[in-house]
Amino acid sequence: MTITQTEPDAKTIESLQALTDAHVINTYGTRRLAFDRGDGCRLWDSEGNEYLDCFAGIAVANLGHNYPAVTKAISEQAAKLLHCSNLYYIESQSRVAALLCKHSFADKWFFANCGGTANEAAIKLSRRYWSKRGTPKPGILVAEQSFHGRTLATITATGQPKYQEGFEPLVEGFTHVPYNDMSALEQAITSSTGAIMLEPIQGEGGVRVPADDYLAQVRALCDKYGLLLILDEVQTGIGRTGKLFAYEHSGIAPDIITLAKALGNGVPIGAMGCTDEVASGFDIGSHATTFGGNPLCTAAALATLTAITAPGFMERVAEASARFISALQQLANKHSAMVEVRGKGLMIGVEFRDSVAQILHGMTERKVICGPAGPNVVRFVPPLIISDDQIDRAVRTLDDVITNVG
Repeated sequence: MTITQTEPDAKTIESLQALTDAHVINTYGTRRLAFDRGDGCRLWDSEGNEYLDCFAGIAVANLGHNYPAVTKAISEQAAKLLHCSNLYYIESQSRVAALLCKHSFADKWFFANCGGTANEAAIKLSRRYWSKRGTPKPGILVAEQSFHGRTLATITATGQPKYQEGFEPLVEGFTHVPYNDMSALEQAITSSTGAIMLEPIQGEGGVRVPADDYLAQVRALCDKYGLLLILDEVQTGIGRTGKLFAYEHSGIAPDIITLAKALGNGVPIGAMGCTDEVASGFDIGSHATTFGGNPLCTAAALATLTAITAPGFMERVAEASARFISALQQLANKHSAMVEVRGKGLMIGVEFRDSVAQILHGMTERKVICGPAGPNVVRFVPPLIISDDQIDRAVRTLDDVITNVG
């Protein structure tokens, strides 16, 4: 192929930037790096520089990069069959569903392409469930500062106006209430309310952890008023909080759960699980997807789940979490710029008094990748296989950045 003036050879970051700017719609802002390969918790950019990855592609690569079992599963499946259709049985899809059922409250699963489409399925299922019962209740209570995706329905559910700007008119039926406020939640219930939809920990909203009994109280409220409880575990699920699912910390079960991000360890896949009773809201033709649950993505998901549910894996996550959070709390005692360290498992937010833009830039300059969760929060969501030495390096680097940049 002849390289034209509008198609520069993308071998340097400058030429890749030019190629991208010329042909890709920019909805992500300024990008400074191009990663070429990864291994475990390490990434290498296009110029060969090595980085410690404490962001995991926004809580996606829970097993790290190039995890052998996942790579093998993808390679073997790609050599056999990438895609057929959900009009046919797909063995790996059925096996993933069975494994998810074994380890969760759910009796049935629907496979989607991402977190947004998994949440879209949950919203549609809630509405259709009540409609089929002859008691239409389309209303869903959602939380302020939440994030549920980028479809029109899920940005409406999202409790952050910045994601909704310019997309009006939004979908009717969503009511936003303060997170972690039981009184406000109960007062918002009406005769048209059919469900409450929450993140067990708000991710994009700042890694906000509710009171220990919050989800248990929400479950009791749903039972009292006959509502469905939908938990968005797109970011908290698949081991991120120290248990396979975050709802397990509260000793309750929702009626519907959504997953994505880490389920395929980087291969795009989403899932919506529910009880048998709630699954009756869908029937043949009521909901579908072309790519969801195809042979490739479910082969990756099966390998991922098999690794994360192996004996001893979650115990190691708990150990790493305790080390990371403790070290960050000690750092907070040293630096007045830090307000709070919060999180569960390896989903950790560090709140600062001011914008963290320079902190994040300083971390990247020192070859540690982390990310924001709002303007004032640094988010650490590393691969769950992160070592003690790597945790110590991340904390030392943050200490250095705050001292010299913050």
